[in-house]
Amino acid sequence: MSSSRELTLIEHLVELRKRVFISLVALIIGAMVAFLFWTDIVELLKRPAQQVNDGEGVLLIATQVTELLSTSVKVSLVGGFVLAMPVILYQVVRFVAPGLTSAERRFLYLFIPGALLAFLCGLAFAYYVLTPRALPFLLTFGGGVADPLIRISNLVDVMLRLLFWMGLAFETPVIMYLLAQLGIVTSGMFRRFRKYWVVIAFILGAIITPTFDPLNQTLVAAPLLALYEVGILLAWLAGRSRQRARNEMASLSEGH
Repeated sequence: MSSSRELTLIEHLVELRKRVFISLVALIIGAMVAFLFWTDIVELLKRPAQQVNDGEGVLLIATQVTELLSTSVKVSLVGGFVLAMPVILYQVVRFVAPGLTSAERRFLYLFIPGALLAFLCGLAFAYYVLTPRALPFLLTFGGGVADPLIRISNLVDVMLRLLFWMGLAFETPVIMYLLAQLGIVTSGMFRRFRKYWVVIAFILGAIITPTFDPLNQTLVAAPLLALYEVGILLAWLAGRSRQRARNEMASLSEGH
């Protein structure tokens, strides 16, 4: 009996190693592809900063010998993660799927395109809504006291942090729907947790946005609150779907 359990554990570890290895290979390949375009990515990240000072932008500098090299590596890794995300999500699903029913596996596979779309929506929100308001505040604050000479690595760090974490934040309703569809939680549980989520949303707003002003923190917290409400609705729909499926199964069993 113990040897059977040990074999099962070993098989799971081997499967986990395989999925992690494939994900790492996908990440490396994605990073190599992103490295070919790292200057274009940096130019894209610089664009919101060039809108300040009536479109004149700010002077971006590199103060260390290895600064541009480290910036290229960082941009390539984040870009590689975005490119490899479909493969990584698929490997996670393949690792979890054997322990689920066929219906649960089907919903788990449908989770992949939904998660990708939500992440891209988060990137778009951060780039087109959040950064055009956050960066001017940061770059023009205290104007006249000192001339801003912004390090390119610092600007890239701020932009990548905003884009990445907002992309993950937009996964909230998709994950809520998945958990409800798998029967782990219910929409009622999410509704009871709503009052705590309000506090969490503003804490996340303070962490994600690099500014200290309430306006930009609210720009992050407001979509998180809206996404949570969307997640509650999706969880309710998932609960109805599961209940309908149970009723159909019960009626079929009674018919036999």
